[in-house]
Amino acid sequence: MQKYPNPMNPSVFGVDVLDRTVDKDGRLHSKRLLSTEWSLPAMAKSIIGVTRTCTYVQEHSIVDPKEKTFELQSTNISFTNMVSVDERLTYKPHPEDPARTVLTQEALISVKGISLSNYLEGLMAKTISVNANKGREAMEWVIRRLNTEIEELAATARGTMRAPMAAAVADK
Repeated sequence: MQKYPNPMNPSVFGVDVLDRTVDKDGRLHSKRLLSTEWSLPAMAKSIIGVTRTCTYVQEHSIVDPKEKTFELQSTNISFTNMVSVDERLTYKPHPEDPARTVLTQEALISVKGISLSNYLEGLMAKTISVNANKGREAMEWVIRRLNTEIEELAATARGTMRAPMAAAVADK
């Protein structure tokens, strides 16, 4: 839930939670709206005939704490008359090493009613493939950041961070 914003993917500049519920099985369902800036090459922009590349993506995720899985489905809701991108990510424990995570990523790309649609579909598939590694790096960044926050909270709870602050106040 804290993947955006991140330094690996600055194209996502806004995240709005539309709905968040926990079902009877204890799974967390979230629906979010992502505001993104597509970084299409100038040639692709001219083929599509757009100058504005701000797009909106609807995202639905399910976190299952019992199964230790995280499923994420996203689809663009801008430019759907020209381009449709449906993406699905699944994170689950590695079957042989529970300390590791298996990430499965699938994307269905469809470009409609535009000349050179095969070229654009290939370009978008390549971009998604390159961004897959950035997505993994972003998740690792989030995990490191959360671990640091947990360590700081634990240190505060133990009182180890209060002593230097108390000394600084006493020196004044």
